[in-house]
Amino acid sequence: MPLWTCLQCGAQFADSSSPPHACVICEDERQFVNWNGQSWLSREELLQRHRLVWRDDMGVLGIGMEPSFAIGQRALLLREADGCVMWDCIPLATDEAIAHVRSLGGLKAIAVSHPHFYGAVADWSDAFGGAPVYLHTDDRAFVTRPHPSIVPWTGDKLAISDGMTLLRAGGHFPGASVLHWRAGAEGRGALFVGDIAMVAMDRRHVSFMYSYPNLLPLNAKAVRLIADVIAPLDFDRIHGGWWGRNIEAVAKPAFEASVARYLAAIA
Repeated sequence: MPLWTCLQCGAQFADSSSPPHACVICEDERQFVNWNGQSWLSREELLQRHRLVWRDDMGVLGIGMEPSFAIGQRALLLREADGCVMWDCIPLATDEAIAHVRSLGGLKAIAVSHPHFYGAVADWSDAFGGAPVYLHTDDRAFVTRPHPSIVPWTGDKLAISDGMTLLRAGGHFPGASVLHWRAGAEGRGALFVGDIAMVAMDRRHVSFMYSYPNLLPLNAKAVRLIADVIAPLDFDRIHGGWWGRNIEAVAKPAFEASVARYLAAIA
């Protein structure tokens, strides 16, 4: 039976003879149902219509889909001596891409910031012997394809290697998480935020929203909680959720200034 992917958000659903009736992610107020109505593609149709491309994204290897699909996200591969951690995910895995990741040392884990980036985590995990997929349990209602490799972590912090830590920041989703990589940015530390703190187009600031497409700002309390989670971390670079949406250097002061600017703007 086909595996179905939502055309609007890119979430993959469990195999069934016919498409699901609805997408729980798109029907949530943070997203929206496609203006032409709920639509689905089988995995085979995705393979026919799209290909995967590799790019360096400020010192970290990224993988995305062409033509752009769903919300246009890309995944990043954080390489360590014993394999790669995939940060966020895309809706498709191909034999060529899987082979390339093997050539880089393989995939030892997948970590996802929040449900809009779940994509095809099960396919990627299966390709690497059931690599663990770390999804915060506070967002478990949005898991569209249950899978034994999913590790529903709890609490506010999870070390996934000696140098990588997931931290629940909340805000955009209750379980929304960021990843701190101590070895990132050539050893100066890097923070991977998806759109929990969206890197602005000037690439000198971040901003915050409860819903980006529906223009719902995040409240002051939630932004302060995000800032409190990030305050103890040492980092010089921020990697956002899309190609090129990064703050290259002096990112921690930029983040702190952005929090102050945002709170003043909504006061």
